[in-house]
Amino acid sequence: MKAVFKSEPGKSPELFPINIFDKIPSNHPVRLVSRVVDGLDISKIMSKYKGGGTSSYHPRLMLKVLFYSYLSNVYSCRKIEKALQENIYFMWISGQSVPDFRTINYFRGHRLKGEIQSLFASVVKMLHELEYVSLEKQYIDGTKIESVSNRYTFVWKGSVEKNKAKLEQNLQKVLEEIESQIKSECDRIETTDKCKPINSEELSKKITELNEAAKQKEILSKQTAKRIKKVSEDFLPRLKRYEEQLETMGDRNNYSKTDPDATFMRLKDDHMQNGQLKPAYNTQISTENQIITHFSIHQTSTDTTTLEGHLDSF
Repeated sequence: MKAVFKSEPGKSPELFPINIFDKIPSNHPVRLVSRVVDGLDISKIMSKYKGGGTSSYHPRLMLKVLFYSYLSNVYSCRKIEKALQENIYFMWISGQSVPDFRTINYFRGHRLKGEIQSLFASVVKMLHELEYVSLEKQYIDGTKIESVSNRYTFVWKGSVEKNKAKLEQNLQKVLEEIESQIKSECDRIETTDKCKPINSEELSKKITELNEAAKQKEILSKQTAKRIKKVSEDFLPRLKRYEEQLETMGDRNNYSKTDPDATFMRLKDDHMQNGQLKPAYNTQISTENQIITHFSIHQTSTDTTTLEGHLDSF
C-alpha cells in the first residue's frame, strides 16, 4: 500500500488567514488572569506615573504579564521577554506588545514596590465575593525558604557584642592614658567612667574634646597624637560598625551580610543527614478550599513565634 501524508502547512492556499488566538481554550488560565486583573483597582500604581516623555505600557497590561508569568513559573525578566515573542499565551495576554526585560524589571522593582500585598488582598476579596472562600477559617502551615545569599556571610550577635565589649574596654584605657598625658588635674575633662559603655557619637565628641584640650595646653606629643589618631581612625569606625550590625540584627541572633533581612535557620537535612544552617526566611501560608488566602514572611525559625503576627496581618 502507498503511504499517504497530510498536506504540508503553508503550501496550501487559504482564503482567510488563521487567527492563532482562536486556539486558546475559553477556560485557559491565561483568560482567567486577564479577567482578574481587569477587575483590580490599580489607582495607586497609576498615581506613580508622573507623565511627560515617551508613552508607557499600561500598568494593567504589565500586571497581566507578570501574573501569568508567575503562574507559569517564569520569574526571569529576560525569559518573560522571550516568552512574549514566542509563546502564544503571552502574546495574547500582552496584546502582542513586547516590553523588554529592562521595562519589566523597572515596573516590578519600582512601580509595584509596596503594592504586592494590597493586590494580593484584592484578589482574595474578589474570591470572597464570588463565594470561593469564606475568610472565616484558616489552615496555616509554614515553610523555610532559603535566601540567595552566601551561607558564609553570617554575622552573629554574640560575637559582635563580645568584640564591642572588648573594644570599649580598650577605649577606656586609651582615653585615660591620653587624658593623663594632656593634663594632670581633672579640671577640664571629667575622668572616664569605666562601667559606662561609650557609643560612637560620644566617642566622636570625646576625640574633638581631647584635640581641643591638647591644643590649648600645647603639650601634644607625638605619642599622644598617635594615640588620638588611632582612636579616630581605628576604634571609632569599628565601634560604628558594631553599632550598625546590632541595629540591623534587632531582636535576632544573626543575619547575612549580603542579605541583611535573612536569618540563619536550620533547614532540612541533606542526603547525608547533615544539618543545614543557611540564611532563610520563615514563610507562613493560610489556605481555604486549597486557595491561598494569606501569606507572611518572618525572621524567626519557629512557627510558634509567627502565629500571632500572621493572624494580625490577616
